[in-house]
Formats: sequence, C-alpha cells, structure tokens
Amino acid sequence: MQTRKIIAHIVDWLTDYSSNSNTKGFVIGVSGGIDSAVTSTLCAMTGKPIICVNMPIHQAKLQFTRAEEHIARLKNKFDNVTENTVNLTDNFENWKTTLPTKIQDELVMANIRARMRMTTLYAFAGNAEMLVAGTGNKVEDFGVGFFTKYGDGGVDLSPIADLNKTDVFALAKELNIIESIQTAEPTDGLFGDVRSDQDQLGATYPELEWAMEYTSNEKDLSEREQEVLAIYKRLNGANKHKMIAIPVCKVSDLD
Repeated sequence: MQTRKIIAHIVDWLTDYSSNSNTKGFVIGVSGGIDSAVTSTLCAMTGKPIICVNMPIHQAKLQFTRAEEHIARLKNKFDNVTENTVNLTDNFENWKTTLPTKIQDELVMANIRARMRMTTLYAFAGNAEMLVAGTGNKVEDFGVGFFTKYGDGGVDLSPIADLNKTDVFALAKELNIIESIQTAEPTDGLFGDVRSDQDQLGATYPELEWAMEYTSNEKDLSEREQEVLAIYKRLNGANKHKMIAIPVCKVSDLD
C-alpha cells in the first residue's frame, strides 16, 4: 500500500474541496479511535483551520483520555488546530426525560448519542463557516452500514471512506498516531461500556473486508468463512437504507 501517496492525495483533495466550497476549514469529532485520529490529522495537514471536538456522553475514561492525548499532540504539531470539549452527558440525560420510557431501548439511545454529536459539530461548523469531516471507512460506510443515519453519517465530506479499516491502520502507522490509539480495539463508544465493534458485528474488520470482496463459490469456504459471509450479507441487507439515496416518490412522470 502506497501510504505516503494516499496521504498526499487525501490532503490535496481536502484542501481543494474546502477552497472550492469557499469554506474556511474543518470541524471533526475526535473519539479516541483510529478513524477520527487519522482523519483529523489529514485535515490538520491541509494547513486550514481545524476544530477538534471531544464530545463525551458517559464516555469510558480511556476513550476520552486517548482523544485528549491525540488532540494535544495535534495542537503541538500544527498551529492551525484548536480544541473544544463539549460534555453532552447532562443533555443526554435531560433528553431521556422527554421520551416515553417504553421507546428507550439500548439501540435507540445509542443512536441519539450519535445524533446529538452530529448536531454539536454542525453548530461549530456553521459558526466558523467550516465543513464537518466524516470519519467513516469503506467497510463501515458501504459494506455493513455500521454508522448512525444522520448521526456520524451526517457529514459534509468523507476523506477516508474509500479506505478499508486495515488501510486506515496502515495510514495511522505512517502518520505516527499515538500508540494507545493504534493498539486500541475498535469501538463506536455509543453504549458507555467496553463492547468492541467486533462484539457488535460478530466479525473482525479484516473478515468483513474479505466478505465485501468475495464473489466466488460459497461451497468452497470453511465453516468460519461461511459464517462471516452470512454476517456480512445480513448486515449489508439490513442497513442498505443507510447506503443508498433517500427514496423519492416521483410525480413528475405522471401523465
């Protein structure tokens, strides 16, 4: 993988997109994970102003600490980086009091966390005339749909969405992202506990990346490979609504 060439290409793409849209820079939510660490670093490398926002909601301490450590290193290396911490825990708890208890299942509340963060990022972006940079990678955004619609999926541009998770780790190594982030088990951090992405998905990212590309005879697969392929197909089908354009009822073609 030509990591340096890819890094330079993404940085140029970000720079051109911001300039052509007459915006001033980028806002990004930094979670303490590999995707946001790589994306925020790429944005910082453009030289344009970048606002890193840490938005804990009952966040695991290690996730919050990793995010703070990453932002501190970015600020030390790039003078175009500023930081804001917006603790949304109280807002989240207040929101819960307005909803009927019967609809407050675990997944609903996790998605509300993601959408509160999206709204916060757009508040900063609107005020500063900036773009919200997404952190989704290829297998999440276009394979299994592992994101919240109008949450972390609500962004202006997606710098790493054509890279698989394993590619993102390779870029992180080249960019010298802090070791604690490079070695941390991937998690979306939406449930306030230590569950990993693999716990939720049932497969590792390399396994899902393989399944995303597999087109041969399934009879030739091992038992685990068949299981992974079934997981991928189930998630891809269930989350297809996130990955396609919003359906529009056409009336213009009526006679």
